[in-house]
Amino acid sequence: MTALLPVDLLRSDPPSATPVVALSEGTDPRVVEGGLAAHAQGLANIIFVGETDAVLAQLHAAGGEIGPGISIHDPQSSDLHGAFAQEFHTLRQHKGVDLDRASTMVKDPLVYAAMLVRLGHATGTVGGAVATTSDVVRAAIQVIGLAPETRMISSFFLMYPPEGSDAAAMLYADCGLVIDPSAEELVDITSASARSCAALLRADPAIAMLSFSTKGSAAHPKVSKMAKAAELARAALPELQIDGELQFDAAIVPDVAARKAPGSSVAGAANVMIFPDLDAGNIAYKITQRLGGYSAIGPVLQGLAKPANDLSRGCSATDVTQMIAVTVLQSGGTKS
Repeated sequence: MTALLPVDLLRSDPPSATPVVALSEGTDPRVVEGGLAAHAQGLANIIFVGETDAVLAQLHAAGGEIGPGISIHDPQSSDLHGAFAQEFHTLRQHKGVDLDRASTMVKDPLVYAAMLVRLGHATGTVGGAVATTSDVVRAAIQVIGLAPETRMISSFFLMYPPEGSDAAAMLYADCGLVIDPSAEELVDITSASARSCAALLRADPAIAMLSFSTKGSAAHPKVSKMAKAAELARAALPELQIDGELQFDAAIVPDVAARKAPGSSVAGAANVMIFPDLDAGNIAYKITQRLGGYSAIGPVLQGLAKPANDLSRGCSATDVTQMIAVTVLQSGGTKS
């Protein structure tokens, strides 16, 4: 059965407590529309971060207003500013950030929204409709930090088959952030992606380490990297089903898997695709989306201590709503 989209998954399994998502670009009309939709559907309470009058103008234009579950935080005048400045100074003083500099930095909406998450005022944050990915990721790393079980931030796309297809949803990593991961870094990406698969697809991960070779059918340092990554990942994560190196067809087509990788517990049934580099991952997700008709949600960030996610600058209001749902699911706040 095809996995539910994040919004539908949350509707069928609502959070045990109402989550709060901070939207760092509260003056963008798409962000406001998407945030209001998420609140109306009961997915989360929303904090719009931005200059108060500008956010209010967008709220009113979208037919919304401040009320239960909908609030505005203006970083320039927030009562939380002093506490946030002190916390940012504590976090970054080793980098030469004094209190005056910290006081200025926390007025940046991305930093302010991340601080809301760090200090427990919000469950997660979403930005990137206007800001660049590098700015979104930098604020998240500096303020929220890495999860204890990971050494790096990576990203993935959730890939959903066209309506009416009997194909399963898949997770592609990394398609948006890590350019040329080493074999060891691919193990970190694999570990994080397995957790993301369980949380967002509600499926047991079957992980394929992808290459242009299957089980030694070609010899090249790039093939060796993926074979080594598979070996390291199986040793580090013995509880998971991991195989490689596999070509994409061997990973998803049972007949091909039977010929190219007989006896594999993953080949022919993989739902987590680990790509050798950003070239392969980014190209693959766009081909799957544009020619295969799949819906792509992402890039979703993984490896942070608390959820923070990036939007495409070409996003729609619907994309914003879906990413809010992803952020709530990443927080582990649902009852399942």
